[in-house]
Amino acid sequence: MIPAVRLVRRTVMALGVTAVIAVIVRLRGTGGTPPQRGGWREISTDDLG
Repeated sequence: MIPAVRLVRRTVMALGVTAVIAVIVRLRGTGGTPPQRGGWREISTDDLG
């Protein structure tokens, strides 16, 4: 087989595998609950010293 054709076929195959993995990760990543604690809070001057 011509080396250029082989390179194109490998590239298309790699892009296809990458797309399938991205779809799987995206579908599995849905849902879940956001964290209930943490984040920003106001601080007083007593907290700084």
